[in-house]
Amino acid sequence: MQTRESQHRPLSRRAACFGVPLVAILTLPVAATAAEQESSKGIEEVVVRAHPLAANGLAQPIETLSGDELTRSLGSNVGETVGRLPGIHNAPFGQAAGRPVIHGLGGPRVKVMEDRIDSMDASVTSADHAVTIESFVVEEIEILKGPSTLLYGTGAVGGVVDMHTARIPTTQAEQPLSGRFEIRGADNADLRQGAFRLDGGSGAFAFHVDGFARDADEYDIPGFAESAAQRAAEEAEEAEETGSPGEEEEEEVRGRVEGSQLEQQGGSVGFSFVGDRAYAGVAVSFIDAEYGLPGGHGHEHEHEEGEEEEEEEEGNPILDMEQVRVDLEAGLLEPLPGFSRATLRIGFNDYEHTEFEPNGEAGTVFSNEAFEARLELMHEAVLGFEGALGVQLQNRDFAAIGEEAFVPPVETDRFGAFWVGERLLGDSQLELGVRLETVDQDPSVGSGEDFFVWATSAGINVPLDKGWRIGANVDVATRAPVAEELYSNGPHLATQSFEIGDPDLDEEGVVGLSFTLANLGERAGVSLTLYANQFSDFIYEVPTGEEEDELPVLEFRQNDADFVGIDFSAYWRPLLWDGGRFEVRTQADQVKASIDTPAGVDNSVPRLPARRVGFGLGIDHRGLSAGVDYLRVSSQSTVTDFELPTEAFEDVRLNIAYQLDVGGRPLQVFLQGRNLTDDEQRLHTSFIKDFAPLPGRTIEAGVRFSL
Repeated sequence: MQTRESQHRPLSRRAACFGVPLVAILTLPVAATAAEQESSKGIEEVVVRAHPLAANGLAQPIETLSGDELTRSLGSNVGETVGRLPGIHNAPFGQAAGRPVIHGLGGPRVKVMEDRIDSMDASVTSADHAVTIESFVVEEIEILKGPSTLLYGTGAVGGVVDMHTARIPTTQAEQPLSGRFEIRGADNADLRQGAFRLDGGSGAFAFHVDGFARDADEYDIPGFAESAAQRAAEEAEEAEETGSPGEEEEEEVRGRVEGSQLEQQGGSVGFSFVGDRAYAGVAVSFIDAEYGLPGGHGHEHEHEEGEEEEEEEEGNPILDMEQVRVDLEAGLLEPLPGFSRATLRIGFNDYEHTEFEPNGEAGTVFSNEAFEARLELMHEAVLGFEGALGVQLQNRDFAAIGEEAFVPPVETDRFGAFWVGERLLGDSQLELGVRLETVDQDPSVGSGEDFFVWATSAGINVPLDKGWRIGANVDVATRAPVAEELYSNGPHLATQSFEIGDPDLDEEGVVGLSFTLANLGERAGVSLTLYANQFSDFIYEVPTGEEEDELPVLEFRQNDADFVGIDFSAYWRPLLWDGGRFEVRTQADQVKASIDTPAGVDNSVPRLPARRVGFGLGIDHRGLSAGVDYLRVSSQSTVTDFELPTEAFEDVRLNIAYQLDVGGRPLQVFLQGRNLTDDEQRLHTSFIKDFAPLPGRTIEAGVRFSL
């Protein structure tokens, strides 16, 4: 059995073989152009977002996090960072892992990207696998809520979260060197973390460097690690088995979450050559992480003599993860007659993590080598429509080896072609789009599956009087089952279940409708979104009532399903003055869902987010900013047969920041308080909600310096 010290991996051979020559091919013509035009001001600035039409507003609901708002929201994972926005929730697995849930949909239905390319990690495989994009080095996070299948793959029927890192510069540097540095620490878990990014260049050459490190112990909680519902269920089960009230055999863990410690570090180096009409660049990034897996996982092992060890090992498993990623990007203005811009984005990824048993032995090893390329062309008006067309190619070579490898090695190939466009109809804006895609799943065992999926969308933005606007959007899309849904057949440590896939699953279909009414002014603003998603052949897991390897069996099945919900946010600034403002804000969201099961069969959707209502106060005056926010998360009693209900909780947060001038550079000192009431907080979206609540009262302080 391998130990942790013996785990070493080289950079993906595909990245090593193809990355350097391709960089040379991309950069040679741009470097030549730059050499001829050293005095030019460089390519005109183009803001590249998750949607090429976003600059003019979208009919589709959208959220963005940037600037001070992003800084206040930063967490140790992407789910925590965006999980308080209306309609967006976090599905946490301790501190390190947490994926976004959008309008009640998560997992493979929500695509997390780094600069318009998939994260290419193993986070969609299991809830305990962390997303490998670091929130502390991003410039902006853009979230498309609802079906976002046209541009980035038909799997994103829940939405898209795009983390804009700008690791590959696309414009010439405005100054030789700029950047920011940050250090922060917290009393809970003795958290210590730091991050920096530097950008600069000279003439046609532009560069970027960033890095981060985070270290935290097991975090503190106000009560028991196990929920009251879980403890009651265990006592009832024991009483049923023994015929007498259950007796506590060991002291319950309270005051902390065992196995919630983490250690992460990573960074990137990127550079570009930027000419008058073109740019080309490359970025190489890496991340190493070692974190515990909370949730009370128990493992039984067999001795060499074949005798089973009945008692469970003490302690929690450790996940040791490494990733190396190479990204390439090139852009060209006016590449062909009728086209205003061409953008090529390519990513190579080499990911691996090992789940170590509490005794230090290496258990299951997960690896994911991935490649993605997308070519996007912005075209000028055709039949009144301006927009983008392109192609996208993806390859994923996934493998899990070990006793708990619940999915066989699978190679997945995707090829898609898309078009999105917009045109004016009087003062209104019409948006149309279509995507066609093939998906080939090739497992190492058994026969493969091929799918043809498609998506189309239509939306309209209508301006009204006094700054109001209304947006309506309809999406029709199909999604191919992912490898985990098709081929799972084994014990799954994260879900504490024995998962069984179905290779005969059909494509999942969805018809999505959304209506948004908004008016975002300087003194007041409001945004209201109503949405409904009707699924045909919705893929989900259900308990069979059987056990395998002493674990409950979960099977993937299909039935129709309906999701409906509302997102709301508003702000009012009763006081505005030179250099400052006072703001009152509020928000709310709710989603309801059901599965069209046969009569007498449970129709609840698992891990459905609870209703939330919140409000806050904020003040900004020159260098001082302060705010307090209150969020109430309601109880969730709509549960499936294998779920326990979740109790309501309240979250009170405080943030204070003051900016100083140090040698002409801004230095900001900040203090934040989270869960100030020290409530027991359990998110119903979490697989381990009954074993690992969110952290208790946390006081965090830090310093941020900008060059």
